[in-house]
Amino acid sequence: MIFATIYPLYLNRLEKNGRTKEELNQVINWFIGFDQDALQAIIDEKATFGTFFQKAKINPNAH
Repeated sequence: MIFATIYPLYLNRLEKNGRTKEELNQVINWFIGFDQDALQAIIDEKATFGTFFQKAKINPNAH
């Protein structure tokens, strides 16, 4: 599954609940360690979720 196809669905769902793209990206940054540029690169290269998590540095405070 390609992350770039799912990301807009996450965003749409959050926006319907009064949240913003910035908030989604902040959560991704905290949990995975991707800043905006790294996240956009993952989206642009149409990386799979497997690649997404291979490149991730999961926050040690995430349970």
